Amino acid sequence: MARSLELSLGKKTFAVRLERVGREKLYGDIEIEAFDDEGNEAFLQILDADGRTLIDTGGTSLAVVDEDGNSVDRKELTAIDSDGEKIEPVESSFKQTNKLKPATAEDYLCHAVKSVYYLTPAEGASLDLPDGVVKGEKIYAFDFSYRGGLGFDRAFLVGNGKDAFLVVGVETSINFVKLNQPSILDTTEEEGELAGDELDFDLM
Repeated sequence: MARSLELSLGKKTFAVRLERVGREKLYGDIEIEAFDDEGNEAFLQILDADGRTLIDTGGTSLAVVDEDGNSVDRKELTAIDSDGEKIEPVESSFKQTNKLKPATAEDYLCHAVKSVYYLTPAEGASLDLPDGVVKGEKIYAFDFSYRGGLGFDRAFLVGNGKDAFLVVGVETSINFVKLNQPSILDTTEEEGELAGDELDFDLM
C-alpha cells in the first residue's frame, strides 16, 4: 500500500505517495519448488548443533540476553554512540513535514542506493513537485527514515523526464577521479633494493 509523504520547499508544501520499486518489478521474479524422488514437496529445515535434530521453519528465534544469560526486553535497551553518549531516536518521515534542500549529481552519485520509490499524486490528478524535478533538471534531498529509529538515510528526488522517483541511500567513501587524470607512481627505491635491470632471474 502506498504511503503519503509531505515535503516542503520554502513556503510551499508537496504531498506525494510512495510506491516501492522492487527488483521483481524491474527484472521479474521466479519461484523455486523442490520435490523428493517420490514427488512430495520438500520443505526447508534447520539442522540443530547436535547434528541430529531437524527444526522446521519458524522454530528458531533471536533473543537478547544479559551477561548472566537472562532474557532482556528490547524496550530496556539504550543505544549509545562510540563515545558512550545516548543516541536520541528519530521520528518516521511520514509523521512530519520534510524540508527539501538542493542537491547536485555528485551528491547523488556518492550514495549507495538502498531502495527506490515511484512517486504518485497524493491528491488530485497531477503530481505536484518542485519545478524541474520531473524533467531531471533539478535534484533535491532530505533526511529520510521509513519507520523511525536511530538515524536517517539520505533521500533524493530525481526525475527522468517523464516520472519522478525517491531514491534512498547511504553515503559511501568512494572517491571519483576525472577522465585521463594522471596518477602518481612513487618510484623511490629503498636502500639496498635492486633496480629493475639488476634483477637476476636465476634467483627466482
